[in-house]
Amino acid sequence: MNPFVFLLPLLMLKGLNADHQTITTMKITIGNTVFTATLVDNPTAAELKKRLPFTITMTELNGNEKYYSFRESFPARASNPRMIENGDLMLYGDDTLVLFYKSFSTSYSYTRLGRIDNPKGLAEALGRGEVVVKFEIH
Repeated sequence: MNPFVFLLPLLMLKGLNADHQTITTMKITIGNTVFTATLVDNPTAAELKKRLPFTITMTELNGNEKYYSFRESFPARASNPRMIENGDLMLYGDDTLVLFYKSFSTSYSYTRLGRIDNPKGLAEALGRGEVVVKFEIH
């Protein structure tokens, strides 16, 4: 029997999750360090994906996040996640991209964009103060 017959269904599912939604991964480069992030399936993340690739200078805030405010707004549907996790990628308001590098509880509302798959070393890569970050499709 041809082994390709068994692999064909698996190859067809590549890039789909259990709900048959397309999974989009993004490469985030900070200096010489590269992280992979998985975007959620919502209109905000779809708009972010349309704008890729881009390189931005992100600003430090509160010792737990870096942010960048775009000139153009995104479709937003904010809610309170209650808990922010290291590696979360969110939109604050309708124009501010936020990359969190520490976990903490929050009372603020965000629109979820995705998260870094393995955030180990993220805080060290982001460092203190402003940082240049490149976002692109993976």
